[in-house]
Amino acid sequence: MTTLELGLGGVGLLCAFGVALWLPVAAVVLWVLFLETSPDIWLTGLIGGYETIIGAMKGIGLALALALALRGGVKPDRYNPGFAFGAMFITGLAHGLYPGLTLLSSVRSLVGSAAPFAFGFVKPPLAWSRAVIRTVIVTPFCTLLFGAALQVAGVHAMYDLEQGALRLGASGEPAFLAGFALIGIYAGLVELSAAVRWVEAMWLMVNFAILFATGARVPLALAVVVAVFAVLQPNSPFAARGKIMFLAACGALASLAVIFASALSFIRVFDLVQLGEAGNLSHRDLVWPYFEAAIAGSPWVGWGVGAGKFVLPVTSTLSATIGTNAAHNEYLRIGAEGGFIGLTLLVVFIGLWAWRGSRILAPAQRGLLRLIFIAFALHAATDNVLIATTSSIFFVWVSALFATPPQAPKGEA
Repeated sequence: MTTLELGLGGVGLLCAFGVALWLPVAAVVLWVLFLETSPDIWLTGLIGGYETIIGAMKGIGLALALALALRGGVKPDRYNPGFAFGAMFITGLAHGLYPGLTLLSSVRSLVGSAAPFAFGFVKPPLAWSRAVIRTVIVTPFCTLLFGAALQVAGVHAMYDLEQGALRLGASGEPAFLAGFALIGIYAGLVELSAAVRWVEAMWLMVNFAILFATGARVPLALAVVVAVFAVLQPNSPFAARGKIMFLAACGALASLAVIFASALSFIRVFDLVQLGEAGNLSHRDLVWPYFEAAIAGSPWVGWGVGAGKFVLPVTSTLSATIGTNAAHNEYLRIGAEGGFIGLTLLVVFIGLWAWRGSRILAPAQRGLLRLIFIAFALHAATDNVLIATTSSIFFVWVSALFATPPQAPKGEA
């Protein structure tokens, strides 16, 4: 990172901090909107500086959290998962960092890993929390429109081809768009668990359509399971008639999918099913042995926060072949960085954080959010849900729920 980049980054953070102090609601809405456009993809293609852009976006999130704390105050958050990363950082230094991982790189990774949880320490106003929830729901569609604009301008293609099948990526990559759409679905379902409103149902269908078009299998499966639970759970606001209609609609869609599967083979989900590869791991399993070997080298305390970036060198043939050196499995990545102790500590902290924070929600929302965290834990076995930009969106949304639970008029469908 050059001196010029550091200077520009510092000016940007000061500007973000000033705007957040003056207009906290507008600032977080703009931040979520910009983050979900995946500037690390399209902006990097224009000006370069991938790591700088990622660091700047997370740094802006920290500036927003600090500004909110100054305006509304600080609250204790004893189970905040950021503490687990701090513990892993200390044990990594005591043990010795992974070859190639410098102290500065480990500090940067520590800040980047803990940053998404910073909003857990602030007392935001009700308007801020409601704005976060609403923005998370509608932004995947805004990202789709932005991606279309970039496509027209010739800046970035809004879809990829994988084995001849289309994958929608909008302004970023399909995996990231899928993550944002999945969070939008989670947020919409929590809203619907407070009261059934057609506008929420409409946005839910939009996000499901976007998620389906990305071709991401695990997020789609998790979204379906959570949606079924949200509608059919005993505390659901859906009336018996609404539940029957929902089940009938699911059956009809499944039947149509089977009937027209061959005609829809250009969509990745259908294409993989026809090829008999619906359960493949998209080469993730080729990366995992490297992380397993790193864990074997230091099983208890790991190699320090940030070691996951060096376990598989970016210059390796495998990394070049599959286009990434990321673990695509947070249990293996955290195991390599913090060992069994760090991994256990992080899992326990996230579990306690979710359990304690969700107590303020209504029964239907409480049970649903806890299921969402279970789905998040399952998702972590196949994706970078803690280190990717989607984590910032997920945890700022969760922090907004924990601060002020959604309020909605009663209704049913």
